[in-house]
Amino acid sequence: MTGRLTARRPVVRVSVVDGAESRESRPDLLAVEEPLELRVDGRALAVTMRTPGHDVELAHGFLLSEGVVGARDDVRHARYCASRAGSRDDSGMHTYNVLDVELAPGVPAPAIGVQRNFYTTSSCGVCGKASLDAVRLRTRFPPGDDPVRLPATVLAGLPDTLRAQQRIFDSTGGLHGAGLFTAYGEPLVVREDVGRHNAVDKVLGWALLAERVPARGLVLAVSGRASFELVQKAVMAGIPALVAVSAPSSLAAELAAESGLTLAGFVRDGAMNVYCGAARIV
Repeated sequence: MTGRLTARRPVVRVSVVDGAESRESRPDLLAVEEPLELRVDGRALAVTMRTPGHDVELAHGFLLSEGVVGARDDVRHARYCASRAGSRDDSGMHTYNVLDVELAPGVPAPAIGVQRNFYTTSSCGVCGKASLDAVRLRTRFPPGDDPVRLPATVLAGLPDTLRAQQRIFDSTGGLHGAGLFTAYGEPLVVREDVGRHNAVDKVLGWALLAERVPARGLVLAVSGRASFELVQKAVMAGIPALVAVSAPSSLAAELAAESGLTLAGFVRDGAMNVYCGAARIV
């Protein structure tokens, strides 16, 4: 392993030119994918497959998007579990794969049970609820109240700015990217992860820790499609606009319209489709 973010693996490179096949053995660089168990006040809440790094941000962002916390002071501390089961490998080395978040006094713990079911894949991070009604969490920071106006030229350039800062993607080609930008296109934070939801949670966690929540006047840009869950995360953080390189889903557009979020998809080559909130774009 070349670090906690990337790992080398031998591959056989097969090429076919004019019907002739050739093979070459060589090393390839892969993005690391490892489980992270998130605990709240010592109780297991969820497991996600993620790229290691910025785990504390990921935890804060996830709890923000689930409506558990709304400010930095809602969390007393977050730390890796050094002695509990699952935090060390077979050789006794610390895996840094179990993170325990202690909520501040008076902050209700999240409900854990059949009505709030979390599942995990590398494509989505941690997501899932028992019912559609449970998915539509009520935000403390309605983005529809944000008066910001966003230049179309700025929004059109955000995917390129985001891509230019995806350093691990350059070497592996296997990570999603998410970034938080000002209305003038200045990047505040960019994060990468094998899970697109994890990348967004890391960005939201950064904003929470930097006391930038609610994220008034800012834009969230993502490297892929805009799913319902990504729109929900933006809404829960009070972000007024979401820009995606690919398409949104129908439910994502519906939630964005309900919440007053500006949602733009297929943002590339100087053009975009604005699915709702076009009045913010000048």
